[in-house]
Amino acid sequence: MGICLSTKSPPAKNHSKRVTNQSNGSGNSNRWSRVRSGSIKREKFDDAVIHEHAIAAAILFQQHQQQNGGVLPFDRSTSLRHGANSKRYQPLPRSSSSRARSVTDPLLPPQQLVIQDVNIDELEVKHIVLVHGGGFGAWCWYKTIALLEECKFKVTAIDLSGSGIDLFDANSIKSLSQYVAPLTDFLEKLADGEKVILVGHDFGGACISYAMELFPSKIAKAVFIAASMLKSGQSTLDMFSQKENTNDLMRQAQKFIYANGNNLSPTAIDLDKMLLKDLLFNHSPAKDVALASVSIRPIPFPPVLEKLSLSDSNYGSVRRFYIQTPEDNAIPITLQESMINESPPEKVFRLKGSDHSPFFSKPQALHKLLVEIAKIA
Repeated sequence: MGICLSTKSPPAKNHSKRVTNQSNGSGNSNRWSRVRSGSIKREKFDDAVIHEHAIAAAILFQQHQQQNGGVLPFDRSTSLRHGANSKRYQPLPRSSSSRARSVTDPLLPPQQLVIQDVNIDELEVKHIVLVHGGGFGAWCWYKTIALLEECKFKVTAIDLSGSGIDLFDANSIKSLSQYVAPLTDFLEKLADGEKVILVGHDFGGACISYAMELFPSKIAKAVFIAASMLKSGQSTLDMFSQKENTNDLMRQAQKFIYANGNNLSPTAIDLDKMLLKDLLFNHSPAKDVALASVSIRPIPFPPVLEKLSLSDSNYGSVRRFYIQTPEDNAIPITLQESMINESPPEKVFRLKGSDHSPFFSKPQALHKLLVEIAKIA
């Protein structure tokens, strides 16, 4: 559960070293003795409370180990750790960010998130596959992976070609099929009859659409998170090029790479690191922005140009859900609504207060929506 126990007492209070003038009479001396004595009692009381909290936490920790076979999931975030010398005792752990919370992202202890009335054995599909957006990698899902695994889901996060820790050069990717190959290879190797819930973010929406067309029988549901949800014959570039959806910040942040020479088409798109926070992470914690700034890689350009070929019999047979991000500066809410109106999914959810990267800015609320979608019969 990522619980870090500490039995250290808070540092002793700094009492004044001034000695009361004894010439003022014994009353003052007695008063000092009484104050000092009261202070010592309070410190002993604080120590007793701390000791009781530590014992209670240890018991809960032991119970969790027994219930989970002694194996704990990896720690989600160091910001969940509380020592006993915290300024105030909070029975609920803090979020991974210091931002103000909304009703959609409540302060919940991990164990309450785990419960959520989820009986994993009753779900038809327990395997969730996470597909990152352009420039991102599997690393961006670290909070979502932890939360879902605590609920006993099986989770796979894919690194697409030239992304994350995949060694392929983004400038050498010539097609969408080549870019999506790690995902399609994974789906192809699934056992007969096994199905997954496919989740795509950003440009990952076009990638999961491509996979839905190829493997409709292996995908129970598809979830688009602030993602490009295209129609047949449309490319991601077509979607962004619509005049009413022009995005000045996106244009400013894009840096085209011409690995084959300036007289030929761009091979990849890089993003200005100085504009990353405003574009992608305007409500995300600083530590996640820092992670992204050293992890984001160039986006291969040819796949962005490629028009999808989607059929009703394949792509159209997979149940689709869309999660909107209203505070999104990369794919504005107007563009998200335009895609939804042109190709309506089964259900639309809205993550209030989320920027383009809800796995950073609204991890708990995003987790709850993914669990809710998994439970839809």
